[in-house]
Amino acid sequence: MAESVLVEIQLPRDWRRFRLPPALHDRLQELLDRQDLEGKLSKRERREAEALAELVDLLSLMRLRAELAAKRGK
Repeated sequence: MAESVLVEIQLPRDWRRFRLPPALHDRLQELLDRQDLEGKLSKRERREAEALAELVDLLSLMRLRAELAAKRGK
């Protein structure tokens, strides 16, 4: 059974910047490109790519929720 937790945070004024930093984005793209070209990654590279993808998902979710909260506040 999934557990739900409500967390309140103060959003920074620049919440739209909830994105992967450029260097991490470049690294994720490099890993994905290598996977496309070579067909597979090493175990370590795969774990790294999965972790970066999870971070992208989390940041996207935070950005979307912040957007919704900002619209409700207007």
